[in-house]
Amino acid sequence: MSKIPLPPAPGADEHVSLALLNSTVLLPGEHRADELGTPEEATDWLIGHGLVPARTALLAYCQNQLAGLRGDLRLLFAAQVGGEAPPQRALDGVNRALAQVPSAPLLRHAPAGGFHRTPAHPVTRLVEHAMAQIAEDAATLLTGDDASRIARCEASPCDRFLLRTHARRQWCSTRCGDRVRAARAYARRQDRDPA
Repeated sequence: MSKIPLPPAPGADEHVSLALLNSTVLLPGEHRADELGTPEEATDWLIGHGLVPARTALLAYCQNQLAGLRGDLRLLFAAQVGGEAPPQRALDGVNRALAQVPSAPLLRHAPAGGFHRTPAHPVTRLVEHAMAQIAEDAATLLTGDDASRIARCEASPCDRFLLRTHARRQWCSTRCGDRVRAARAYARRQDRDPA
């Protein structure tokens, strides 16, 4: 897996949509790391986030669907951070993911355990079900109390999203924060010591 060499951004452990947004990142040196780069990596990502059962094998088509949802979500979150209207095609893409699978778990009965509820999604629709869960998480985050805390990392060139845990924190990791502080210190030195 093309692991992102940074810890999860604040909020990504609680919100799978942020984890998906940040499954690709632009790193210093203009190198892009992508945890969904191959069907196997996309499958590992879904398994790692508990969205599909272990030993699932997905096709490139499924990888492309997941990467497409990520692109739509990045546009929506960027619009939220920028205070702008999102592109309609991104809204349509997320709404398609929300509508792909039934949202209400079906009622089942087992002789040993009695009644219970389980989501109805055949194995062939695992990715659609996972995408619906991710889209639901994103919709809840974008419309909830935490929407105003969504931010984009300010450490260039990083383009990850986070939930601000402090008003002054504008970066996704200690590494990015160190880069921002170093750039500020360098700029102050340049202002004091003009060549």
